[in-house]
Amino acid sequence: MSQHRRRASAQQVRRKRAAVAAAFAGTVALGVGVGVWASADSGGRPAQDVAQAPAGRAPSSPSPSRSYPLSRAPQTIPAVRSHTAAHGPGWRPQKGDRLVIGDPSLADEGRLTAGELGLAYAGQKNDKRAGDVRLTLGSGGNPESYTMTVRDGRVDISGPAEAGVFYGTRTLKQEVHGGGTAPEGVVRDQPAKPVRGFNLDIARKPYSASWIEDRIRELGDLKFNELGLHFSDDQAFRIESSSHPEIVSKDHLAKAQVKRIVDLANSRHITVVPEIDSPGHLGAVIAAHPDLQLRSANGVATRGAIDISKPGSAKIVDDLLNEYAGVFPGDQWHLGGDEYQALTVSDPQASYPQLAAAARQRYGSGATVADLATGWLNDRAATVRAHHRTMRAWNDGFFRNTSVQPAKDLQVAYWTGKEIGARQPVEYLRAGRKVLNYNDEFMYYVLGQPQTFVYPTGQRIYEQWNPLVLRGTTAVPSSYDGQIPGGSFAVWSDIPGAQTEAQVAAGIRMPLRATVQKLWDPGKPALSWAEFKALANRLG
Repeated sequence: MSQHRRRASAQQVRRKRAAVAAAFAGTVALGVGVGVWASADSGGRPAQDVAQAPAGRAPSSPSPSRSYPLSRAPQTIPAVRSHTAAHGPGWRPQKGDRLVIGDPSLADEGRLTAGELGLAYAGQKNDKRAGDVRLTLGSGGNPESYTMTVRDGRVDISGPAEAGVFYGTRTLKQEVHGGGTAPEGVVRDQPAKPVRGFNLDIARKPYSASWIEDRIRELGDLKFNELGLHFSDDQAFRIESSSHPEIVSKDHLAKAQVKRIVDLANSRHITVVPEIDSPGHLGAVIAAHPDLQLRSANGVATRGAIDISKPGSAKIVDDLLNEYAGVFPGDQWHLGGDEYQALTVSDPQASYPQLAAAARQRYGSGATVADLATGWLNDRAATVRAHHRTMRAWNDGFFRNTSVQPAKDLQVAYWTGKEIGARQPVEYLRAGRKVLNYNDEFMYYVLGQPQTFVYPTGQRIYEQWNPLVLRGTTAVPSSYDGQIPGGSFAVWSDIPGAQTEAQVAAGIRMPLRATVQKLWDPGKPALSWAEFKALANRLG
């Protein structure tokens, strides 16, 4: 009997040592986001400890660590990059728990999260109480990074900037909504890509302000940080204008509505990126100013194209760019530049002699219509640059073999390789440009599925796409990864009646989740598609 007891004691020692070692070895590898919680009672404490806990919330000092299984990584979308496991009960919101902040700049994040989790928002406090969620600003680093520590019955979320702290609160919200309890341990998380966008065409289909606001809330919870608004096209101009009210379509957003949209986006750390496309896709502007429409040598009007040889064309577009710079205060701007029909014919110089003459007059005897179009893009960039914006333009607005070169600070929004003269993405990367991924093979949700477009699936994005896959299904070399800031999933409204707002929201639900997973962590996800989809359904 005594020998058996000694043997049992030795086994206990080995088990204790193993438990201690596991606590230190509990870091979840990068990209792993799957985990399960141990069986718990309704208060989030393991069932064997219920009798030890007093009435009300669990004590701030949990019972000995050996009574708790080692925690598993949070289950979130996107998955957290790193989780250091620990023994402990985790954290579950209970009546009377507080949310406190360490800096007044975090008040908005604090109030939002407190309301979502049913906590009392207590403002800036220095004391510590059981059940607290504390938001603080920490030392330098990636402004979108954060650390979340769940320990001693409390949650501490810190980051170098407000954006990172906000993302930490999104992780906490998902943990609680998906599993009831935030697992014990430390999350260290940050995105791989600084641009995680959703682009919406409101020109061809008028979306309600409330629908756009719902998407902003969804995007914020998923840690997207850009909303592109394409609000001017051949079909309509969808935002109120004071400089040119004559171009505004009947069904449009008032500036007061846009301000609410922008303010809501700012509260979710989402930048609204406006796009007034030119010199093509200006049909709504031309409808009110037919004298500015481009016409061929035979006098035939060219759909959607403005005549860039006329001074009035530059004036009206610059008027709009200057006006909406005040409506959209974010630091990003989309200049468009795609599908200028003058450059889709076999001989632009012969078809549009007025453009060829203007090119020669401005840039010399050998200048072409492509030179003139490049100069147009540069001039519009100069207008926007004065408002201190970072600018992008569609890849087919950059032309080969021109004497006039696009401004060096223009980023390439690469969407297609199907256009006439489209260049491979690597050509822009070799030239040192930053290239944003809008790959139409994976990221284009085109209403009605015209031409060769089909509605993208979340599964295809999740299993086959990553930010290096800029065109078609082929990735560019990984050495260019640093020149690809990120990408955007896009909804285009080519056949506006093909889907209702509700159908669009349902159709893009899983593609959005797959997209942000691959922008947050481009590596192979830990979850299978079936597991990822089940997680998305559980998180809501």
